[in-house]
Amino acid sequence: MAKAKVGIIGGSGLGDALAKTQGQAVEVDTPFGKPSSPIVQANWDGTDIAILQRHGVGHVYNPSTVNYRANIFALKALGCTHVIASGAVGSLREEIRPKDLVICDQVIDKTHQRAGTFFDEHLVAHVEMALPFCPVLRQHLVACSEAVSTHVHAAGTYVCMEGPAFSTRAESEMHRSWGADVIGMTCMPEAKLAREAELAYAVVCLASDYDCWRPMPKNLDRHELLKEIIGNLTEATQNAVELIRAALSRFGEIADAPTPAHSALEMAIWTNRDLLDTDAARKKYGVLVEKYL
Repeated sequence: MAKAKVGIIGGSGLGDALAKTQGQAVEVDTPFGKPSSPIVQANWDGTDIAILQRHGVGHVYNPSTVNYRANIFALKALGCTHVIASGAVGSLREEIRPKDLVICDQVIDKTHQRAGTFFDEHLVAHVEMALPFCPVLRQHLVACSEAVSTHVHAAGTYVCMEGPAFSTRAESEMHRSWGADVIGMTCMPEAKLAREAELAYAVVCLASDYDCWRPMPKNLDRHELLKEIIGNLTEATQNAVELIRAALSRFGEIADAPTPAHSALEMAIWTNRDLLDTDAARKKYGVLVEKYL
């Protein structure tokens, strides 16, 4: 395959931290509109990267208004082969403590307002999502976890809610009963779109606090609680940056490793080719389908 290039999607906390990276900022136009932010192309420890701030410069897009399709398309158009995403999450388990990192292996999608596929006209595609996060990239991140001092959980189920409001207590208890480990608002449809774009995608979750199933101490003022959460996120962000840097410094170990993500569309296009308007599909979807049309 072509030389590996890693897209890094910075969520709450990490987005601001990565914004300080020196590199070439580029604006990318896509068939789905503008990405959330200019994309900074740089090189970390020998690996080419492309950094995107999911919520925009200054955190201006809430999880429901992020243009996930434009973001993923732009990374694909810039030649990315892999994506490491980050996101702040609430913990649904006592053992996942604030400041911990979680390399999730499963997801429950509760979003309902977001475009969940690129392919809304010209062709129909059904990609496999049994393993929503690339197992090769996941295991690489887990293998690099010794580079950080915090606890890195090697697996977990992420429940992705619509937001932007947080859960009710009843919802939080329900999510725990489902077997979910963390809750956030951004990895879907991002992971589905990355699969359609044949990008190997994994997410590093930054636990900022316990979700509301665990009542906060009664003697803790709300302002103090917010200050504590922000402090947790800041520390988790530093740990996540260290983990991602370590993974990139050793990226040669997996750069050419085969992953199902890189051929996800091979068996996914169900539209009868005799009925498919190939020219229109090529025009709209460009780099997403050029290998198959």
